[in-house]
Amino acid sequence: MNKIIKKWIEPYVLLETLKKDCELVKDFTFDGFSKNEIKKEFLKQLKKENTFGLYMKNVNKFYLFKGCVDIDKLFELTSNDYEITDKIEKPFEMIDMGKAEAGLIKL
Repeated sequence: MNKIIKKWIEPYVLLETLKKDCELVKDFTFDGFSKNEIKKEFLKQLKKENTFGLYMKNVNKFYLFKGCVDIDKLFELTSNDYEITDKIEKPFEMIDMGKAEAGLIKL
């Protein structure tokens, strides 16, 4: 299940808040040429147990975390602030189109 966050949250604040509750295992830096290959590796790593990923608008990185977090409680999100989807590509597409701020990806 993937959560697409539409409410604006400062990327640095989002990242640092998650790092307080979960272990940042790795960040995957990409550019326009390497994005698809890096994304494949990122998705492969997400198959590991007890992991989730973070992808944010205007940040050329995918983040791999270990642990679990209640993002709704941390950032006081309401049901209007996010969308849930099982489609793996939807968070990436919405963020890349500027229709969402961040995506939490859980395989």
